[in-house]
Amino acid sequence: MIETTETKKRRSKWTALLCTAAMLLSVLTACGSKGSQTAAQGEGEGGGPLSIQMFAGLFSELPDMNDEYWTGWQDMTNAKLDIEWVPSGDLNTKLDLLLASGQLPEVVSTTDFTRPTLISAIKNGAFWDLTPFLGDLSEYPNLKKNLAEDALKYLSVDGKIYALPRSRSRVDGGLKIREDWLKELNIDVPTTMDEYKDALAQIVKAKPGTIGHLFVDNPTAAMQAGFGVYNPTYDDAGGLINPRLTPQYVEMVGFFRELYAEGLMSKEYAVMKETQAEELFKTNRAASYGRPIWWDDEWEKAMRKSGEEDAKILNVHLKGPHGDDAVALETGVSGGFYISKKVPEEKVKRLLAYFEQTASQEMTDYAYYGKEGVHHTVEDGQKVLTEQGVKEVNTTSKGAGVLAYSKWGKVISASASKAFNDAKIAEVEKFDEVGKIDPYRVVTVESWINGWPPFESEYKSMMTKAIVGQITLEQFEEYAAGLREQPALKQAFLDMAEAYKQFQES
Repeated sequence: MIETTETKKRRSKWTALLCTAAMLLSVLTACGSKGSQTAAQGEGEGGGPLSIQMFAGLFSELPDMNDEYWTGWQDMTNAKLDIEWVPSGDLNTKLDLLLASGQLPEVVSTTDFTRPTLISAIKNGAFWDLTPFLGDLSEYPNLKKNLAEDALKYLSVDGKIYALPRSRSRVDGGLKIREDWLKELNIDVPTTMDEYKDALAQIVKAKPGTIGHLFVDNPTAAMQAGFGVYNPTYDDAGGLINPRLTPQYVEMVGFFRELYAEGLMSKEYAVMKETQAEELFKTNRAASYGRPIWWDDEWEKAMRKSGEEDAKILNVHLKGPHGDDAVALETGVSGGFYISKKVPEEKVKRLLAYFEQTASQEMTDYAYYGKEGVHHTVEDGQKVLTEQGVKEVNTTSKGAGVLAYSKWGKVISASASKAFNDAKIAEVEKFDEVGKIDPYRVVTVESWINGWPPFESEYKSMMTKAIVGQITLEQFEEYAAGLREQPALKQAFLDMAEAYKQFQES
């Protein structure tokens, strides 16, 4: 990527801010106000390209904004993008610092619309309320017809719309297992949690040094769904309990405790990063991992290059101990695009017109496949990425626009054959019907935002201790029960129950 002067300035200020955040806060706020206004006021007239200054997540190699893909995107939208791409692992940390500094670019793209610092910034007037601009969406036909169900509701705070969505399919993550290893060892495809654990035990025994289940940071969403963690659970006062404090979650921790005790998880799981886990799975050193389904083709190819010629990934559909489907769904909204209040009203309208265009099917097809003959060819009626397409068209390349909602957008791979993608859709075709969404990802309230952080670090430590056997499961259960009785959290549960009810009824 060729960095503009403004981008370089922001990068250098990030470094300074990380080192001396408190000392520089007021300075950055003052500088941010001037910088953002200058960029907005310098907009060209007469139909020239719309310059857009944006903060967004980086999920692949840093893109060259002058390559053929990004040149095409900017030509099609008549836009000039100045994007600060932030590595996904650092995204939330840098977002928090950005919001604290007040030095906002024109557009802030996030992946978590319930992030506490974001909600606070919204309530403090950092971003435009888009409700009056959007109206009944009659002037925005793509946004009206091409978004996921309730997309704009997810991006609302106090009944007002503050962002446009990053559209992604509800069917996203899958609990993967090496299907070729199951066949090799004559193991039936597991359909329950117990069968899953037994399958991992047989694989690990037959393949010494192999990790059974890769656990990174938090339990896989599919596992949480399978243990009923995402079933809305209320306390005696009618409060909606946070999923991680439910009895179901404690039961799930007990399951991971068993996996760990039987040597089916990495001894270093508590400090493992996603990149490390991904590398272990791609190089045939782990049997199961929960990640987005659309990576299956790429990962199978990596496995074959690492010596497993018959490598094949299956996303299993398990049943939990009480009959719950171990399938988790996303909301269809992977965060959103927020417009800084420092942007003049006239430019807000031009930015909305840009995002309206990016919600078209034409721009969505381009985001997934690029230019025909350059980034993809058509084989058996399906677009397949070329070598240049694989290099330039990826997760990051979808990060500058709303895009139209695609049911199987996070299932199929643009680099795979039609036969592979058809089989992958068939593999998970029931997921959208039976999956559950974490209710705490649907709405949030200020009492939870403020109430949970004092307990979060200790909670994670206690969960780790329970899994590795440093405390008993009963002690962890008592600890979780104690948290449920904390006055601040009990009030947050009540507020969440009301917010969740309003969301469902609106």
